[in-house]
Amino acid sequence: MTDELDFNVDSTPNVLIVEDEPRLREMLLHALPDMGFTGAAAKSGEEGIKIMEQSPHQIVILDLNLPGMTGLEFFEKIRADYPTTQVVIVTGFGDLETAQKAIQLNVADFLTKPCPLGELEDALDRARRRLVDPDKKPMLEFATEVPAPPDAEERGAATLQEIERDHILAALRRNDGNRNATADELGISVRTLYYRLKEYQDQGYDV
Repeated sequence: MTDELDFNVDSTPNVLIVEDEPRLREMLLHALPDMGFTGAAAKSGEEGIKIMEQSPHQIVILDLNLPGMTGLEFFEKIRADYPTTQVVIVTGFGDLETAQKAIQLNVADFLTKPCPLGELEDALDRARRRLVDPDKKPMLEFATEVPAPPDAEERGAATLQEIERDHILAALRRNDGNRNATADELGISVRTLYYRLKEYQDQGYDV
């Protein structure tokens, strides 16, 4: 199955929440209408697949730590069967391998628990824009062969956002600040690189 979900700018996207924590699942489900979305919820990947088969959703909010089918296994299934569906990952701490796999699967955004609703709304808005413009590159995209920062293990577990930031800034240093060379190494567009560097600059990082 390779369902293409039609979507236009005037449509209201359907959002599927796949989260095994009952209170968080219900909180997210109740918050969706205020953000301009309609939604459904599943407590496992298997249940999420059944919902998608009955009524395909354009956006998925996905927890990676699920019982039974893992979040990444669910993501792989969604990407194969519903290639235009946008996936926003909401998780705790991740590792480099997880981040790389999610980026390979064309993730729309990463969020770290506990996640403020404002950040989730921003991520859903980015996913909505990617539905309208399917050729738009994800904000989080870099080549899987880029090595991990040398001090990553010493600093302990990092969030997925931190892993992404460390990779991008390390590549920038390796290329002596050359944006074009850095974008080529990371396998992303120069525009995407500039967007991320601006974000890091706003956070106080020297770029």
